[in-house]
Amino acid sequence: MVLQGVVAVDGPSGTGKSTTARGVALRLGARYLDTGAMYRAATLAVMRAGVAFDATRTDAEGNDEAVAVAVAADLVMSTDPAEPRVLLAGEDVGAEIRGLEVTRAVSAVSALTKVREHLVAEQRRIVDETLADGAGIVVEGRDIGTVVVPDARLKIYLIASDHVRADRRTAEDASAGRTADAASTGADLARRDRLDSSRASSPLRAAADAVEVDTSVLDVDGVLDRLEDLAAERGMLTPALAQVGGGVPNGG
Repeated sequence: MVLQGVVAVDGPSGTGKSTTARGVALRLGARYLDTGAMYRAATLAVMRAGVAFDATRTDAEGNDEAVAVAVAADLVMSTDPAEPRVLLAGEDVGAEIRGLEVTRAVSAVSALTKVREHLVAEQRRIVDETLADGAGIVVEGRDIGTVVVPDARLKIYLIASDHVRADRRTAEDASAGRTADAASTGADLARRDRLDSSRASSPLRAAADAVEVDTSVLDVDGVLDRLEDLAAERGMLTPALAQVGGGVPNGG
């Protein structure tokens, strides 16, 4: 069976969005878009340009240069879940955007209204082109079901306990060679939660019709089974032979 339509996967950091969204896309022959990686790449562009920005403001005033750099960034996303690359000016920055410096700055840059407007438009373009190609897509982020694709047929909001989230993120950092401990990681997650939930533009929140899934109490296969069942209930799965071209094409 393959996915038709859009699955929106939202939730705070450490709830397993990437693992879940990529896993479902791979399982159901769909494309995959990590919108958080887009904001991270835009943040990296601002950092590389050496542009200062006022983290207390979400409008362009006082942040004109940062907005200009972020909006002009040459950003290309692969929508192949088997190889979800992030290219900035032709360079694969998938590893660098997960570093501590970008992680600490991304909430401030992504809160800039004009940056969000630009990237949301790009995200919608990718989704529309994917659907026009006859493929389904799983999109993950913090405002997918509420802002980017509010008419998605299936909206998921992932949650997990604070200690599970901190442990997961610490393990991810350790496996990538980044120094971290659960206490500092937990504090950073709490800080990002506050910033993402309180920003004026597209704050983090569950859509009214989203299905809440607690990843603290399910293993990965259990979460993927749950999402596949929900997609089936909504009539979003079709026989594999119905997918034009077969398999998951590269895109973005």
